[in-house]
Amino acid sequence: MFDVNTIEIEWGGRPLTIETGKIARQADATVIVTYGETTVMCAVVSAKSPKPGMDFFPLTVNYTEKAYAAGKIPGGFFKREARPSENETLVCRLIDRPIRPLFAAGYKNDTQVTCMVISHDLENNPDVVAMIATSAALAISGLPFQGPIGAARVGMIDGEYILNPNIDEMDESDLDLIVAGTNDAVLMVESEAKELSEEIMLGAVMFGHREFQPVIEAINGWAKKSAKPAREHNAPDHSDLAKKLTKLVGKDIEKAYKISDKQDRYSALDEAKAKAKAEFLSEDSSEDETNTLGEVFKSVQASVVRGSIIKTGKRIDGRDLSTVRAIESEVGILPRAHGSSLFTRGETQALVVATLGTADDEQFIDALTGTYKETFLLHYNFPPYSVGETGRVGFTSRREIGHGKLAWRAVKAVLPKHEDFPYTLRAVSEITESNGSSSMATVCGTSLAFMDAGVPLKAPVAGIAMGLIKEGKDFAVLSDILGDEDHLGDMDFKVAGTLEGITSLQMDIKITGITEEIMQIALDQAKGGRAHILGEMAKALSEGRAELGEFAPRIESFKIPTDKIREVIGSGGKVIREIVEKTGAKVSIEDDGTVKVASSSGKEIDAAVKWIRSITDDPEVGAIYQGTVVKTVDFGAFVNFFGARDGLVHISQLTDGRVAKTTDVVAEGAKVWVKLMGFDDRGKVRLSMKVVDQETGEEITEEASNEGDDE
Repeated sequence: MFDVNTIEIEWGGRPLTIETGKIARQADATVIVTYGETTVMCAVVSAKSPKPGMDFFPLTVNYTEKAYAAGKIPGGFFKREARPSENETLVCRLIDRPIRPLFAAGYKNDTQVTCMVISHDLENNPDVVAMIATSAALAISGLPFQGPIGAARVGMIDGEYILNPNIDEMDESDLDLIVAGTNDAVLMVESEAKELSEEIMLGAVMFGHREFQPVIEAINGWAKKSAKPAREHNAPDHSDLAKKLTKLVGKDIEKAYKISDKQDRYSALDEAKAKAKAEFLSEDSSEDETNTLGEVFKSVQASVVRGSIIKTGKRIDGRDLSTVRAIESEVGILPRAHGSSLFTRGETQALVVATLGTADDEQFIDALTGTYKETFLLHYNFPPYSVGETGRVGFTSRREIGHGKLAWRAVKAVLPKHEDFPYTLRAVSEITESNGSSSMATVCGTSLAFMDAGVPLKAPVAGIAMGLIKEGKDFAVLSDILGDEDHLGDMDFKVAGTLEGITSLQMDIKITGITEEIMQIALDQAKGGRAHILGEMAKALSEGRAELGEFAPRIESFKIPTDKIREVIGSGGKVIREIVEKTGAKVSIEDDGTVKVASSSGKEIDAAVKWIRSITDDPEVGAIYQGTVVKTVDFGAFVNFFGARDGLVHISQLTDGRVAKTTDVVAEGAKVWVKLMGFDDRGKVRLSMKVVDQETGEEITEEASNEGDDE
């Protein structure tokens, strides 16, 4: 009944299986890929005709991690998978970025890629598996796709590159890099690193590219049996219209791109576009004709700008290839925030605000591998006003999640260890202007805001976006690219790091043929740009402030024996609630006995710590404590002197001389000073008041006692 086509190869020490023909056969292509025991199903469907009125390729990628894949039931009230998590959104972008440029030019059919993780062995990360499944499905779909692609994760342990390290190994790795591409070109890189050199990062990219070649070969061989007939797609030829447009408005476009101000430049381009519409369109022109003119106008724009940069070595705003735009950094601009910065680079600006929180603010993340707590949060917001436009506000786009995660990766490597600085850290980047990489501005602004808040970073971090213009054998690598240079160029290459090395690298290539030489030049040029930016940032702040901000909470962290945790918490949380209510401090206790006490008041912290210590510590023989008389009896008084501990002051130890009645010396509720003399044979506490000066709380020495007798 089923015409199943399966191939299996050994890859990175584990079996990789690709299969089609059994499941979801009404889709244009469906593939099941298993690596180890992690399985991803990918289905591809594309409309049979172009979507009317589209001036871009309508590609949608969906990636879902099904809870049943790891034998779990989703959390929440409805107990079902709902909107995509942050990780699912990021994987959608990982899949989209390398496949989008490989679809044939002019293909406008609505296309959807749907990936589902249906089995997870908790060892092999499903993101790379999903990318391979997408590649295989597109290879047999019959769509005009110039693939297949391969993908791999590269780690580094003990100075050695590791292909597809498992989830546990990643804890030991200095690098987490995902690379994707074709058999002869790298198309996408996403990475997080611990201050690694440019040589190591480039080596990792090339290592991953070599290591996924067997996957591409396997897909090519396997697809021969299952591939559907290629769909007819003839890219429209608009060369005549392009020539006419160049003749009509080429000079206008050239003049527009000599205007340095973004908004003025766009106004000049709008005038050129209006001139073109007046010449080539009429009131009877269809939507398709309007869109076609818009597309060709963009291609003429690209041709003019790219040709000028290659020919003159000068950029849109007059800079040379390696110059970074003017930078201005400010810190401490918001008086009530724990830390704040305003980072401005040319026409790109990020207002970044840092907040220090306690354990109560940690984010619980429900993942297939289990629930874990995240203590570093970075949220990136890109409102429409930042580019002078109107638009929807109030939801987080995929782009905002992706840019925020890139900045998160860049900064994470330089944060102090949580046990040394036990705060939950949050940075919020509000992009207030944008013309160029706002994610790299976020990296710089976050570094400054954290230092302003007193976070002891290992080193400041800066980021820079690189671009590429390539025409035949001629090419130009651009530092600190503008928005237009990104849209009209061939590469978006973002590098973040310290003076010592790279902490994050992201690359998207729009063409094939990017060589190792070009990547090396881009990395070296980025290193110089990064050093320049760090120097400019240092004019505002070069290291974390010695003291936390006035309004930041103080946290004291210490450990108690694990067998005492229950006593501190109390039945139903009664004791810990009382500590919080009476002292005003926040208290959290972890399973390993780590206690964190937080408050903006030192007195509140001291009171809570003392209370907890009195529950968990043993009183010290010979030490003096202040206590409260809780009960009087004929033979003495019981004093509460160490948290919940009571001890007996025998009537003979109340004061010097004979005491007829206990109440002649003390009454219930009285505050007294006592010395712990020891414990009797039954472990009962023995206290003494007469050896302590009840006024000062100091011990009465034998010498002082004798002096009193002489008098």
